[in-house]
Amino acid sequence: MVTYPGKGLHGQAVEEIGRRIIRGDHPPGSVLHPDQLEAELGVSKTVVREAMRVLASKGLIESRQKRGTTIRPRAHWNLLDSDLLRWQGSSAPTEGFLEDLAEVRAIVEPAGARLAATRRTESDLAAMRRALDAMAAARTDADAMVEADLAFHRALLDAAHNELLSRMEVVIEAGLGIRDRIVHGAQHFSDSVPVHQELLSAIEAGDPDAAVAAVESLLTQASEDLAAVQSRDQHDEDTTTAAVQEESP
Repeated sequence: MVTYPGKGLHGQAVEEIGRRIIRGDHPPGSVLHPDQLEAELGVSKTVVREAMRVLASKGLIESRQKRGTTIRPRAHWNLLDSDLLRWQGSSAPTEGFLEDLAEVRAIVEPAGARLAATRRTESDLAAMRRALDAMAAARTDADAMVEADLAFHRALLDAAHNELLSRMEVVIEAGLGIRDRIVHGAQHFSDSVPVHQELLSAIEAGDPDAAVAAVESLLTQASEDLAAVQSRDQHDEDTTTAAVQEESP
């Protein structure tokens, strides 16, 4: 999986074209015209060519003689690529995408918590404690809460001391980050510190079953908070639509 840091014109081109593809502006099978992209983005042929190379490495596009550069079917996309995950969640993530991320979290995090309870080191525990303290200090600061929550779950996976499992942080952070920004951005959410403290206590005690139970409670609370925000947003949208219809002649 290739990730581009997003600096300079090259990075900006990768970001913009990638987002367009993920958003569906250029559906699978459609042709990308480099000269058109050069004009739209105001960049050189070299910048567009290098951006195409990066996007091809992510499975989004392919170039062939006589056919030009086309968007590949979604089945060929590197969906675990951190940029693709970020692009899918940065605008308006679909319900299906959020459900997929939630299911992956439900598979990975309980397993990570079970291993962490028996393998954690003092350094791991200290990292989780720092993140938990930051969560408590964040209060209603949505950005600070998101960063602290991500740090806690990153430390949790690291405490399992399984190199491949730690790599799953790309997916976990994508799902958690999107969920957190929706929920905490709405300024209406449950206090997540107690359930995180329960998880940390289970891991400190070296109790795998309690750690799994705690992380499952945490995931349930996360899903309920997200559902509550989405329900409220839908209600507000329906109310606005009804009001507009009543005002229409």
